[in-house]
Order: sequence, then C-alpha cells, then structure tokens
Amino acid sequence: MQTEKVIDHIVNWLKNYAINARMDGFVLGISGGIDSAVTSSLCAKTGLPTLCVELPIHQAESQVSRAEEHIAQLKKRFANVSDVRVDLTPVFESFRAQTPETMDETYLDLSLANTRARLRMTTLYYFAGLHKYLVAGTGNKVEDFGVGFFTKYGDGGVDLSPIADLLKSEVYEIGRLLKVPDSIMVAAPTDGLFGDSRTDEDQIGASYDELEWAMKMQAAGMKNSDFNGREKQVFDIYMRLNKANQHKMVPIPVCEIPPNLKN
Repeated sequence: MQTEKVIDHIVNWLKNYAINARMDGFVLGISGGIDSAVTSSLCAKTGLPTLCVELPIHQAESQVSRAEEHIAQLKKRFANVSDVRVDLTPVFESFRAQTPETMDETYLDLSLANTRARLRMTTLYYFAGLHKYLVAGTGNKVEDFGVGFFTKYGDGGVDLSPIADLLKSEVYEIGRLLKVPDSIMVAAPTDGLFGDSRTDEDQIGASYDELEWAMKMQAAGMKNSDFNGREKQVFDIYMRLNKANQHKMVPIPVCEIPPNLKN
C-alpha cells in the first residue's frame, strides 16, 4: 500500500466532503483503540475543527489512559483539535434502573452492550448538532463489510466512514505513519462494551489477520470444503458472521407497494 498517498487521499476526501456538505468540522468518539486514533488523526490533518469525545461507561482504566494519551498528543500537534469528556456511566445505570427485569437473560449482556454504543452515538450527534460537525465513523473494512462487528445505530450510526475501505492491517500501517502512540499500536483490539477485559478476538473467535485472510478467500470464491484444520475453522467463523450480520451491511429493506394497490 502507498501509505502516504492513501493518507493524503483520505484527508482530501474528508475535507472536500465537509466543505461540499457545508459543515464546519468533525466529531468522533475516542476509545483508546487504533481505529479511533487513526480516524481522529486523519480528521485533524484536514485543518478543520476536530472534536475528540471520551465517552466512558464503566470503562477499563487502560482504555481510558490510552484515549487520554492519544488526545493529548493530538492536541499538541494540531491546533484545530479539541476534546470533551462525557461520563455516560450514570446515564447507562439510570437506563438500566428504568427497564423491567427479564426472566430470560440469554441476550441481556449483548443488549446492554449495544445500548452503550447507542448512548455514545446519541451523544456524538448532540455535539455534531451544536457545532455543525459531521460524525466520523471509525469502522474498518473487516468490521463493517466482513463480519459486521459493530452496533447498528451505535458505532454504525455515522455521517461518513473514512477508513471503511481499509483492512485492519492497513489501519495499523497508517497508524504508524501518523505517529499513533505505541500504547495503542500494541494494545489488543477491544470494543470495551462489556465492562470486562474481553478482546475482539475473544468475542469473534479469530484474529483480525485471520479474518482478513478469510475475507480474501471469500472474494476469491473459495468454499469451506477447500480448507481443513484452523483455516477451515476460521473460514467457518467468518462466513457464519458474514451471513448473520448482512442486515447491518445492506440498506434497510423497504416494503414496496405495487402500483395497482395504490390506485
């Protein structure tokens, strides 16, 4: 990958999109992970106002410290970067207190995790509305179009997606050139939505390198029967998630009414 040229391309795309949309800048959530670090750096390089928002909800201290480290170094490098912290923990707990108890808790943890992501989305759009900013998405290609590893109307609720055509390995490559802190570069990817130490790999069952391989195999028309051992297992995981999460990757279905029924 021609990393420097890719960076310039994304930065110009971001700036031109904002100008054409008559918007003044960008806002995005900073998690302490590589994707939000790279996206915020790209937004900052446009020269347009870039608001970095910390949105902790029972967040692990390591994630908080990485986010703070990144924001601090970004503000030193770019005068157009500002930040704000909104602790959503009380909001989340208030929501939980108002919801009825459920006898079947099979999907409770997942539902609450998605609720965290949606509270964050709502907060980002609050700031976007205040400042006439665009909400910049932080999803990469594997997450957004491979396994659908994001929350619909949560971290998937954005105005534009600057890194969604980049594989995770390519995001890291760009991160190195953009001087993303080492603490973020070496941290295990995690969505931080469950209030524990589980990583993305723990949840998915495969690493991003493995998922990238499976995504390329799918594009090449390969089938499950073409593999064995760990490759077969990874390809199964990828294809299962890719199929199950199509509802996140395709446009919302619209029930089209036949013309003769409208006459």
